[in-house]
Amino acid sequence: MENDRIRKINKEAKIFKALSNPVRLEVLYCLLDGELCVCEIIQKLEKYEQAHISKSLIKLKEAGIVKDRKEGLNVYYSLSMECIKNFILCLDSNL
Repeated sequence: MENDRIRKINKEAKIFKALSNPVRLEVLYCLLDGELCVCEIIQKLEKYEQAHISKSLIKLKEAGIVKDRKEGLNVYYSLSMECIKNFILCLDSNL
């Protein structure tokens, strides 16, 4: 029981750590309205290098915040946790 609690707390800490980066937050803002191809995210966040966005997507995926799917040569990302969307929108409206 205690091990499950520790595992859960560690997972939550990983999520909060992933959310602590401004580039990753901007990626999440892009995904609030739904799934996007990596190329669309890069286009929306043109002020960042493609490599930086790709690394951010990897961190968000490792934390379980986003999921991907491949279609041909394209990779599409979307939020995997509805609560993250609600959390970001709540923060946005209260800051």
